Amino acid sequence: MSHVTDTPAELSSDVASVFHLLEPRLPSVSKPIQYVGGELNSTVKEWDCGAAVGSETVRWALMYPDAYEVGLPNQGVQILYEVLNERDWILAERTYSVWPDMEKVMREDRIPQFTVDSHRPVRAFDVLGLSFSTELGYTNMLNALDLAGIPLHAADRGDDDPVVLAGGHAAFNPEPIADFVDAAVLGDGEEVVLAISEVVREWKTEGRPGGRDELLRRLAVSGGVYVPRFYDVQYAADGSIEAVVPNRPGIPFRIRKHTLMDLDAWPYPAKPLVPLAETVHERFSVEIFRGCTRGCRFCQAGMITRPVRERSIKTIGDMVENGIRKSGFEEVGLLSLSSADHTEIGDVAKGLADRYEGSNVSLSLPSTRVDAFNISLANEFSRNGRRSGLTFAPEGGSERMRKVINKMVTEEDLIRTVAAAYSHGWRQVKLYFMVGLPTETDEDVLQVAELAKKVIAKGREVSGRNDIRCTVSIGGFVPKPHTPFQWAAQLDHETTDERLKKLRDTVREDKRFGRAIGFRYHDGKPGIVEGLLSRGDRRVGRVIEEVWRDGGRFDGWSEHFSYDRWMESAERALAGTGVDVAWYTTRERDLDEVLPWDHLDSGLDKDWLWADWEDALAAAEGADIEVEDCRWTPCYDCGVCPEMGTEIQIGPTGQKLLPLSVV
Repeated sequence: MSHVTDTPAELSSDVASVFHLLEPRLPSVSKPIQYVGGELNSTVKEWDCGAAVGSETVRWALMYPDAYEVGLPNQGVQILYEVLNERDWILAERTYSVWPDMEKVMREDRIPQFTVDSHRPVRAFDVLGLSFSTELGYTNMLNALDLAGIPLHAADRGDDDPVVLAGGHAAFNPEPIADFVDAAVLGDGEEVVLAISEVVREWKTEGRPGGRDELLRRLAVSGGVYVPRFYDVQYAADGSIEAVVPNRPGIPFRIRKHTLMDLDAWPYPAKPLVPLAETVHERFSVEIFRGCTRGCRFCQAGMITRPVRERSIKTIGDMVENGIRKSGFEEVGLLSLSSADHTEIGDVAKGLADRYEGSNVSLSLPSTRVDAFNISLANEFSRNGRRSGLTFAPEGGSERMRKVINKMVTEEDLIRTVAAAYSHGWRQVKLYFMVGLPTETDEDVLQVAELAKKVIAKGREVSGRNDIRCTVSIGGFVPKPHTPFQWAAQLDHETTDERLKKLRDTVREDKRFGRAIGFRYHDGKPGIVEGLLSRGDRRVGRVIEEVWRDGGRFDGWSEHFSYDRWMESAERALAGTGVDVAWYTTRERDLDEVLPWDHLDSGLDKDWLWADWEDALAAAEGADIEVEDCRWTPCYDCGVCPEMGTEIQIGPTGQKLLPLSVV
């Protein structure tokens, strides 16, 4: 049954605020404050702000396709919101997914999808930019388009509809949403959103020649914006892709990712948004570097964000000082894919700890590798008396699995690290693992229990206490594009669940350690859907639309997710195509297969990725193969730096963060 009713914004694409329609209904919905706007450091501009400087105005609606509590803290959206609004001829506002109770109100009262800054209809903007950090936000995108009165399919949109633009990590394979987005951007957004704005401004200044099609053509010929409608996909008789080719002159065969090379020149967010309602992260975050070259084979984020680019210690210090002053946040998170790998992390930690000692400001390091952690670093971060648990991610339970995934952390490394932590007063350690990795066996997974027991035993030994805790958190492995594991077969959900059950039973059976080990995991079903979406092609778009029409929303939330709905929708949508969910998920690919994202260039050489996949399989058989971190070793030729014209940017800079203003 379809849950879709009259599209609210069929009324009009008027630019006026809809708050007068919204306000009377706010008492009837949960958490109404998330729809009100007016947060500290939010920006409200005149609709025609460009006129004051003699320019056409370019208007962006930025969306993180999840609830306000998840979307507002998103670093990517906050950065783009600020970068765009700094230009006096650009206006940027934010919109988030509405909960089902608000959706019902909006459909009943014909209130269109609106921005929280000025409550203007999203359809009135020039660009609707969506940031996807996970594929499970796709149905929320369709819901927002429908509520906005924007045709779901890009082919049905007219000149008055916004350009629907996808970005974020999931945009490195936008093929499953190719029917719904007008364009996609790969990589860092800071510079490219300004370049896109310039193209839109020029087109508007010239009187919109050639309409929507010409605007999209101008974006596509730059080589930095992917416009799916200008590419045709040809399928072979067996259902695989034969080729993806441009369908008009001047359109590039490959689209390149964008890489921001001087992070110090872009110290955003400088005015962090302070939420009105509770959000998932109540802190000010500073990204201390981008990229990772550790070479973990499962990690899409590490592969697609290369090369490593560090912020200088001085910029980090200035950003922290400014952010605390402008926001009032008392926790500062130093973010990156592995924050303790910053070449000057010791000086950063000491400098910040000195500066804020005796104040209410606490520092946190959300991501730490076992082999980059040390007690002096941890002590600096807990100097103000707040000592949270420590989290480490060995990922694989057995030494063999860690070699397969190139996570070069030995059991000795882990035990030595946790021993140091427990002996210095920590009581709680969290360990993160994955289940379903290539070549994995039941025995590999059961090794997680053995490792957790050894951690507890060592903690009791070095601390002389019995109140030692270890939480084991387990996620299902999903193969991702642009990684060596993009060819791997995904584990079926039945086997995943069976292995997790065996592991849980093994932990609980041991009376000496069972109660000291917490166990958190998700069942295997959401991972299969994520796998379908992450490695899907354009045919998967029909599945997404079918799920949405059947009421699918907020698929990243367990209470809203329905595996049966996805599987039933896939059966209907893929009927007659010769492919099914298993074809996209639990099937291994070979080198000759054209992958749906082969025309999208992350800089990584496909032959290098394949060689690394073969190394993983050799490691599973006992070969001693390790891909070193190229920050400290000669280049191993992944392709990114020569292909993208980039280079690794790391310290030491020789600078020190002086406690300029001890609070």
